[in-house]
Amino acid sequence: MASAGPPSTPGAEPPRSGTAPHSFDTANDATAVVAGTGTVVGWTQSAQDLLGYRAAEVVGRPAGFLLAMPGDPVRVAGIAERCRAGVGWSGAATVRRRDGREIDVDLRVSASFHLDGRECFLVSGRERRPEWTVGQSVLDAFLTSSPIGMAVLSPQLRYVWVNDTLERFGGVPREQRVGHRMSEVLPGLEADAIETLMRSVLETGVPVIDYEYRGWSWADPHRQRAYSTSFFPLTDGEDTITGICYMVLDVTDRWKAQQRLALVNDAGVSIGSTLDVMRTAQELADFAVPRFADLVLVDLLEPVASPEEPGPWPAGTGLSGTGLPDAGTARPGASGASSSRPRMRRAGLRSVREGCPEAIARIGEPVDFVPPPNDFRFLVDGEPVLIPVLDSVRQLWAVEQPARAARIREFGLHSLICVPMRARDTVLGLTTFIRSVNLVPFEPEDVLPARELVARAAVCVDNARRYTREHAAALTLQRSLLPHTLPGGMALDVASSYLPADAKDGVGGDWFDVIPLSGARVALVVGDVVGHGISAAATMGRLRTAVHTLADMDLPPDELLAHVDDLVLRLSEEEPEGEASGTTVLGATCLYAVYDPVTQLCTMARAGHPPPVVVSQDGRVSFPELPAGPPLGLGGMPFETAEIELPEGSLIGLYTNGLIEGRDRDAELGMSRLGGALSQRGLSLDTLCATVVDQLLPVPQPDDVALLLARTHELSPDHVVSWDVPSDPAAVAGVRARTARLLRTWGLEELEMTTELIVSELVTNAVRYATGPIRLRLLRQSVLICEVSDTSSTSPRLRHARTTDEGGRGLFLVAQLTRRWGTRYTPEGKIIWTEQEIPATPTR
Repeated sequence: MASAGPPSTPGAEPPRSGTAPHSFDTANDATAVVAGTGTVVGWTQSAQDLLGYRAAEVVGRPAGFLLAMPGDPVRVAGIAERCRAGVGWSGAATVRRRDGREIDVDLRVSASFHLDGRECFLVSGRERRPEWTVGQSVLDAFLTSSPIGMAVLSPQLRYVWVNDTLERFGGVPREQRVGHRMSEVLPGLEADAIETLMRSVLETGVPVIDYEYRGWSWADPHRQRAYSTSFFPLTDGEDTITGICYMVLDVTDRWKAQQRLALVNDAGVSIGSTLDVMRTAQELADFAVPRFADLVLVDLLEPVASPEEPGPWPAGTGLSGTGLPDAGTARPGASGASSSRPRMRRAGLRSVREGCPEAIARIGEPVDFVPPPNDFRFLVDGEPVLIPVLDSVRQLWAVEQPARAARIREFGLHSLICVPMRARDTVLGLTTFIRSVNLVPFEPEDVLPARELVARAAVCVDNARRYTREHAAALTLQRSLLPHTLPGGMALDVASSYLPADAKDGVGGDWFDVIPLSGARVALVVGDVVGHGISAAATMGRLRTAVHTLADMDLPPDELLAHVDDLVLRLSEEEPEGEASGTTVLGATCLYAVYDPVTQLCTMARAGHPPPVVVSQDGRVSFPELPAGPPLGLGGMPFETAEIELPEGSLIGLYTNGLIEGRDRDAELGMSRLGGALSQRGLSLDTLCATVVDQLLPVPQPDDVALLLARTHELSPDHVVSWDVPSDPAAVAGVRARTARLLRTWGLEELEMTTELIVSELVTNAVRYATGPIRLRLLRQSVLICEVSDTSSTSPRLRHARTTDEGGRGLFLVAQLTRRWGTRYTPEGKIIWTEQEIPATPTR
């Protein structure tokens, strides 16, 4: 190194013309002070960190020993002169660290200055890091062939430069774009909205990132695509915006995946809103058109389309009850044989064309379409079938039916997907998706959403058919348990109305009954079992049977309810522990009333049930105050009776709480409305019953509704005759004679002989075995009634006498000559009664 210059810098290059010297942040650089003689006079910690020498090892020594190679004296002298002229110098050099390793550094030598009277130079440097440089040709190739579409537009939003990828995206050649605006060359895109965004970027300088829009490529004008675009401004060295650049990424696959996912998610909301098989099938068709297809056909196997009809149902992959032919008789692949076609019915149909003219079969009509390979087992274990391009000429299933082929050609049906409908190992039917107006054919990626749509609908259809079957079975059971006729006889005109709960809640346990009793009396019954469904209906049947049995024993209302209460307790105890069905027994309510047309009195008792409503002939409405009585099943609490008078023409109504209690109404308001509705004049009893239910029925209907109306009739005095009978066997003959005269008066001569025999036997038994007073009563109603009362509580017993017996055949003969007979007890004793059919009056 020359003694008069700075340290020699082998390989150092002077700055190029017009290039500013490198600038360094000397606070972070390795720095040393070198005297004009080339001796190091100052050493910093950063220099020690870079080269490994301590200050004591460097200061006072020539700087040349730090260089890896000796420098050129001439060039070193030139550098020194520049520094003395106040310009300074920067360049590269190779130095040697204390450990012997050589490193490249960027050096800067400052202009000369004097320190303690000596000329000095400040030398600073830092290790040179490798720099990666790209040639212009490489950069051009990168921008042109980048997988991301890129373009540069002028401030007037006209194309200046377009790379190959963007040219391919839009399908518009580069030469047709340059110099034109986007709205001029790509009218199919959201050009106006995109240009508005680009103007905002030009005005604010704020980039727009990931703006998505839809469009069509000129190369494929029928298939919509999705793009994600980012816009950012281009600036010069003075931060002036000179244009705009945008980058485009084709995100069609991502967009389609999102669309398919949204399609399947939305289906869960739109399909299965009701528990109706046909409605659910139609909801699938309505949902898929036009979002997924232009024509949707939903065909269900006949047992599925009509689930209320009894019959076997498919289990596993078995075909029994599916409407499919037996595997032993079908010919797989035999497309022309009707025996290999499943019996299906059109359940859902929807088209983008009004009236669905493309469809051959309408809703409810039979169909036999199965896609290739035309094997019915496709419905059992087949995968979805995709036919991207329909051929109405060569495909066998289309050729077999010319009408189908003609529809394909006429309406341009060009692509389809057929998906078997199965759920819980049950074959349900087939769903077909077809495109015609949408010219884009179905792709393999469309099979998955089609499968998901059908799978969701299949579960809903299966739920609906299972519910419909159970609901129909429960309703059939309940209606079979309800009376088909209401035998009010001459004592009552009767009408009833029963409406089961709505489809959501199912069938309940309401019931009503009209039971003929002895002595022309009639029992009216209304009850309500807690809960819905088959369990409630079955419980209702058990209670109704119990009431019938106890009513035949002529028990008074309070005793009858006490026996029913005991029965409910026993039924509850018989329920397995933890079974919820027991709750349908406990809490049941009942109202039992007995009307006597002779006395016009009605005796009633209730077990937790609403009181009856009574409307007099003049329209006055009342709700008799009856002892409430506990609901059935509580046990240990007594029931009490009440007696009211019901003159001729009175209307009494028995009902369940479903008629008076709604979600937004209390019972008292409902009872008031019921009374007002029943006070309507000029309506027949049947019409009045139906009108009242229509007016009061809550919407939606949360519970079963039962209403029983009865209009009373008095049994006129000329139809009732009674005599006191002396407790003397000799009086029997006189009673027989009076009975014969009465029957002739009533025009019942045909019954004279048998009635005399019956009266003789009953009165003789009373005289012989009972104590007085004895009374005979004859009633002419729809039947001829004979009653003998006494004060004894001992009931006669029917015996079958032996051939050698001299007596004991009296009651046996009575039983043979009457329609029915029996005993009922009164506070004074008992009554033995019989009923005989009255011969029909011959017509002339």
